[in-house]
Amino acid sequence: MSIVLGGGLSGLSAAYYLLKKFGQPTAIFEASSRIGGWIKTEKHKERGFIFEAGPRTIRPKGISGANTLEMIEDLQLPIEAVTSSHVAAKNRMIYAKGQLCMLPNSLKGVLKTIPPFSQPLAMALLNDLKSAPKKIKFGDESIYDFVSRRFGKELADYAISPMICGICAGDAKEISVRFLMDEIFEKEQRYGGVMKGIFLSKLNDKKGKEAASKGLFKDNQPKIFKQAVENKWSMYRVNDGLETLPRSLNEYLLSRDVEVNLASECREILFTENSARLNIKGQEVEAKHVISSIPSFKLAACVKGQHPGLAGQLMAIPYVDVAVVNLQYNSKDILKQPAFGFLVPPVEKRPILGVIFDSCIFDMEENTVITVMMGGKWFEQYYGQNPTQKEILDIALREVNQILGIDQEPKMSRVHILKKCIPQYNVGHKQRVQDIRRYIQRYKLPLSLCGAAYDGVGINDVVLSARMSVEEIPRLH
Repeated sequence: MSIVLGGGLSGLSAAYYLLKKFGQPTAIFEASSRIGGWIKTEKHKERGFIFEAGPRTIRPKGISGANTLEMIEDLQLPIEAVTSSHVAAKNRMIYAKGQLCMLPNSLKGVLKTIPPFSQPLAMALLNDLKSAPKKIKFGDESIYDFVSRRFGKELADYAISPMICGICAGDAKEISVRFLMDEIFEKEQRYGGVMKGIFLSKLNDKKGKEAASKGLFKDNQPKIFKQAVENKWSMYRVNDGLETLPRSLNEYLLSRDVEVNLASECREILFTENSARLNIKGQEVEAKHVISSIPSFKLAACVKGQHPGLAGQLMAIPYVDVAVVNLQYNSKDILKQPAFGFLVPPVEKRPILGVIFDSCIFDMEENTVITVMMGGKWFEQYYGQNPTQKEILDIALREVNQILGIDQEPKMSRVHILKKCIPQYNVGHKQRVQDIRRYIQRYKLPLSLCGAAYDGVGINDVVLSARMSVEEIPRLH
């Protein structure tokens, strides 16, 4: 029997795909007392709002987006979509140079100068066309360095850096361009420029790309994905909050005789020629194959006795702490500018990453609900090693007051301090992950990896990562 380590979304998805592919029940071992990982919804139905301690929306874009929608369709989950014409889809802001600045959302906006930029963003594209090609040593660089040399430092500081804060709470000066913008980087390296590469690659490989996009679904894309494309969805959520997805997956698995074991941490894995023996809370569990969705540093602790080299590679993936502060106010019209929210460029040196306007994205009745994202790469710098929840809340309220002008006390608040919750895709990460998987293949270990540490931090990323890890099992044996 194959088993899955980790009961977050990626682990539950892996068990789902194992069941789909092999038709046999498996077992999940989760160290904590709940399933869902970092996805956590707090419902206040009687008052018309919810708090999300983790992710809250899913983007229906590309193959990975179609893949998640296929699962949601199979689980028959009702969803609430936000179209591209919705104010939360169109309005994205950054806080820079003492003010909230609306990012351009149309061609007209790209052609004129808007704060905080000193020239039209179209000039950045011109800079790319004028810049000389440069072959990068070791085939990777930071996303900040890449954008700076192709489009200019201003775009790197005020567009890309805050975007990276929003994606992985990381520092764009350390995050790998290959991991998050691999296709764009490849085009620049191959053709000598990004814009030139985009134009020439469209001419060269249009047919190949169309074929690749259909391969995962055997020319039969999910109906709900076609609906999302036709109706121009920008994002969506499952009804009653995002935790509905892992909970529904859990119910689906339990109804098909999959074991879901909570408070069952794996302490050690010993690999034999054809199987693996796991120490789960002092009990030995044998498996033909192990799919690990747990954080890389936790897997490293399990394999270090037998495979210290693999453990060292897994430990080389750093993680950051994030604080999430949910705030609810008993008034609907507190926010002056409806939008998805705003991000704060690190160059501004403020102690928050950004604020999400939850009640602008989805209906929260007569409430204003916002979420303050804090910490990440700068957690210890701004809050010390072990801040209290009150200290975090006080900082969040001060920033909300100074930036948004909200001086009233929230009616309800929640503070979540999430330790080592987001892996950082630093320069060399793609090669690091390839080396880890190559080690597993070289030693023919009955082990597959999935989850945020390896294939992306988004909902779509971790679900597709689980699917691909299951798809590769026959090839590994």
